[in-house]
Amino acid sequence: MPLRRWLKSANFAIEGILHGVKTQKHLRYHFISAAIVLFTGYILGVSRTEFILISLAVIIVLSAEMLNSAVEAIVDLISPEYSEKARIAKDLAAGAVLIAAFGAAILGYIVLFPYIKSVFHNGIYIAKHSGEEISLIAFILVLILVIMTKTYFRKGEPLRGGMPSGHSALAFSVWVSVTYTTENFLSSLLCFILAVLIAQSRVATRVHDAWEVIIGALMGSFLTFLLFRIFS
Repeated sequence: MPLRRWLKSANFAIEGILHGVKTQKHLRYHFISAAIVLFTGYILGVSRTEFILISLAVIIVLSAEMLNSAVEAIVDLISPEYSEKARIAKDLAAGAVLIAAFGAAILGYIVLFPYIKSVFHNGIYIAKHSGEEISLIAFILVLILVIMTKTYFRKGEPLRGGMPSGHSALAFSVWVSVTYTTENFLSSLLCFILAVLIAQSRVATRVHDAWEVIIGALMGSFLTFLLFRIFS
């Protein structure tokens, strides 16, 4: 089935991300930095256009770092012994990451400096956002947290097994988002039931055990709840 093939391909792709995070400390730093920068931008209240620019810079840096890791792996496979050409190939790939990171740092400085300067003059003010915007950043941060946690426990595949259950985390994150954005009991109840069914299906199919599902549900719901309390 096309959907099953797509899910299998997506699993391989996410497995590549997890492998990179597990084995490349610089990629871990970039993911942590991405979460911090996006969260800071939300706190300072950057405009939508500025947030898009920052997000694109983050995507470029993460992609460059992963391509650099792929080049290093290929070079080591082809030339296990020292080679000047192999060194040049690795240096060029690392240089690409440096350019991307340097450009992202400059862009971040240009965008964030006026807001940070305002904090020193007027004090800290946490910007308020719409429910849709908070839902988006919550989904992104929950996904990053799931990736980092799965990397730490080194168990299971990205879309199958491991601590915590990513499906449960994202499902309960969506439940909290729907509860806050709709402020409707029936909508919240239906979304909660759906989240529970998703979590239960992960246990029923033996993809996760009960604790992995519970931890995922608590992680997704608590982080999303916290973001809504801060920004709404």
